[in-house]
Amino acid sequence: MPVTVLQYGPQGDLTSAVDSTLATTGLGSRTIRLWAHEPPPADLTGIDGLIILGSARHEEADGDGLARTAHIALLRSALRTGVPVLAAGDGARVLAMAAGYTAQMEHGLRDGCGVVTLTPTADADPLLAGAALPASGLQPAAGFEELAREAMTLVACDLHTAHAFRIGGSAWGVAFQLGHESGLTPWWQGVINRFAALVSARAEHTATRAFFTRRADAWEERFAYQTPAYAAAVARMHLRPGGRAVDLGCGTGRAMPALRTHVGDTGTVLGIDLTPAMLTAAGRHGRARYGNLLAADCTRLPLPAASVDGIFSAGLLDHLPDPHTALREWARISAPGGTLLLFHPSGRAERAARHGRALDPADLLAEPNLRPALETTGWVLSEYEDAVGHFLARATRTIQPAPVRS
Repeated sequence: MPVTVLQYGPQGDLTSAVDSTLATTGLGSRTIRLWAHEPPPADLTGIDGLIILGSARHEEADGDGLARTAHIALLRSALRTGVPVLAAGDGARVLAMAAGYTAQMEHGLRDGCGVVTLTPTADADPLLAGAALPASGLQPAAGFEELAREAMTLVACDLHTAHAFRIGGSAWGVAFQLGHESGLTPWWQGVINRFAALVSARAEHTATRAFFTRRADAWEERFAYQTPAYAAAVARMHLRPGGRAVDLGCGTGRAMPALRTHVGDTGTVLGIDLTPAMLTAAGRHGRARYGNLLAADCTRLPLPAASVDGIFSAGLLDHLPDPHTALREWARISAPGGTLLLFHPSGRAERAARHGRALDPADLLAEPNLRPALETTGWVLSEYEDAVGHFLARATRTIQPAPVRS
């Protein structure tokens, strides 16, 4: 199911209310009753989001110990991978502990929490931006006197530092009670609806990160033999000393040393990937010596227009859900006359055979499909090779921006 609910203690009708709210958004859900010793999923396969409900104190009574249980390992994997997590009520403490924070339960919170405010950080938060303050009388189940530096406080009051926080860009702890036996409060219904929309919008990225995070540690050793082919492909870009080069979908950064060789000490090299674990592996293999590493979506790059002279991209374009949007974005950041080099260390026929299928006439990388795709997004195809040992397409950024098709 896209959303898995980890239930730490009996919640009565509230769990059903959460499931019903998710159902209205079109997302399926599955509840794991940890308090009844139902086993959590072994990994994040097929999970687009996690919701944590229930009492951490109930879990601490378990002789196995909170920090050693399989569901905490699952939460830590979600934090590392970027799977969206919403921890509600007492569940916010479980999330904090999974992240390695100390979070003390504060006594007397149900007697009041002072004046509640949204922090300035909440104004730009993906989940709480535009949300109203919790309604009067909505009480927190937990308060946090201190959070780690990496956690962003979103909702606070004059008695406690944080009642809601975000860890990274994908995990939220919201310590207010969900409601009562009669169901969810309207405020919580709105939060869960926004979380469901966020899960749906990020599903493609979530699956990508989950796939590559599991493989990041072994990626370099598995494909290191391809490094000379990457260097030979980079040489075909004809970069100049002082140039600005980007490796999009860089993985462990195998193209970065060659890019640095061609732009020289005065040039700029940037490796961009969607999966933080891949960038961590790139740093471990010394690729940060050749340029900067950045986690970003290749269809929404945090780079100025016309700021790049060359883009190298290996095995990325035809795996994107909207390659035309990506090509248009790559044209935006490229200077007129800039180079785009699409590469793969094996040809299309070789890859199709390896996966037990015939060549697909609709394949974006087939020349009759790739050429018009490039031309309508700001590029002119200048070289095309689909050989036994590699695929390579070189394109040049046109002087005039391409028209945007409706």
